[in-house]
Amino acid sequence: MKTPNKKRGLIWFKNDLRLHDNEALVIAQKECNEVICCFCLEKSNFENHSLGFRKADINRFKFLEQSISNLKANLKLIGGQLSIGAESALITIPELIQKHQITDIYAAEEYASYELELIRKLKQALPETSFHFFWEKTLYHKDDIPFSIPKIPLTSKAYRIPAGKESEPRKTFDIPKKLNPVKKVIVSRFPSYKDYGFSAGEYKNARPFVKGGEDAALERLEYYTFKSEELTRYRWSRNQSDGMDYSSKFSPYLALGCISAREIYEKVQLYEKEIKKNQSTWWLIFELVWRDYFTFKSMRFGEAIFKSKGYKNKNYQWENDPGKFKKWCEGKTGIPFIDAHMRQLNQTGYMSNRGRVNCASYFVHDLKIDWTWGAAYFESRLIDYDVSSNWMNWHMQAFEIWYTNPVHQSNKYKAQEFIRHWIPELKKANDMEVLIPWEFKLKGYPKPIAIYQKWERAINLIKKIRI
Repeated sequence: MKTPNKKRGLIWFKNDLRLHDNEALVIAQKECNEVICCFCLEKSNFENHSLGFRKADINRFKFLEQSISNLKANLKLIGGQLSIGAESALITIPELIQKHQITDIYAAEEYASYELELIRKLKQALPETSFHFFWEKTLYHKDDIPFSIPKIPLTSKAYRIPAGKESEPRKTFDIPKKLNPVKKVIVSRFPSYKDYGFSAGEYKNARPFVKGGEDAALERLEYYTFKSEELTRYRWSRNQSDGMDYSSKFSPYLALGCISAREIYEKVQLYEKEIKKNQSTWWLIFELVWRDYFTFKSMRFGEAIFKSKGYKNKNYQWENDPGKFKKWCEGKTGIPFIDAHMRQLNQTGYMSNRGRVNCASYFVHDLKIDWTWGAAYFESRLIDYDVSSNWMNWHMQAFEIWYTNPVHQSNKYKAQEFIRHWIPELKKANDMEVLIPWEFKLKGYPKPIAIYQKWERAINLIKKIRI
């Protein structure tokens, strides 16, 4: 029986699936005589949504599996073990507390309603356990920005300029050299896809756009900066739709915490010192600050960001045609630029920023479907799903951003090869036909749900393409 003055800690990994820059891991190892690590899947996250699709699909499941497997291997290198729960933290953690006489829990601090409710229930079930939470989500620590959460500005500029002048990212934490593990802990395997109702075919065919895990994240960071120097042209290439090098691809790793925003920041600073400082390096940091802003803004408005009326309480009349919604989900709207991006999302769990803007704008302003339906579908599919970024971006598209013309955009960004790649029905179409196939009555590809008068000028410009 251990003496009362000795701490035995449980490090509860959630969306911080890394060893580097992990304050909870560092403090737990420093304060506790022994530690055990765990990760808990929430089975309810893979159940069916009321709209007819899973809350999280197979690509998200597989990307998570890859990330957890890598975390488990890296923990083993420093003497740690990872216990994996298959049902819920509400089941697994109390069992670990009782079995291993855990006194303290160390974890990343949460802010969204679902996760906060989970923690509330866990605290209620474990009144004698001490909880220690650490803010790890953002580039700037929430205690270091010049605003309290209730006073977060309504515009990004009003947040970004003061935050940039008055805040500084905290230094990253080093990986502990050695963990002192609790003895005789059973190291569990990642649960089978079958436990969550996925078929063998679904699992086998799942192809997440990038491989999950801390090792892959750090490798990507090194590649995009010093190895390829692609960062130098980020500002001008980020609006492309396909390929690995047009953008950083850090977002899937940030979403699960396989890498921290501060780690990226420090690498970019070094890049600016040793390679080049330009608009691209500034813009990448700008994107991290924007991510911070959405996090803090969503904290301010809470549940309102998930409601059809949004935090501005706007009452729009949505048409909500289920047939149109289904076509949009499946990439069968008859608008190639939309369909190619949606098919890419469905197959890989990823979509470019340009695609997200266009698919959301078309969904809201042309199909006139409740934006929360689209946000929920993206939540199901995106391997870089982040609650604040996803729901706040959709909120902005519904209420704050001007309409984006998908026909014009397909021509502006020369999307012909991208469309041919993701829509095999149009593989043999020429550069004009592939952008506006309805004008040529091409067979095998769906007719458009509708053609709008506001597209006429863009269509006429495409008809002038030399072939």
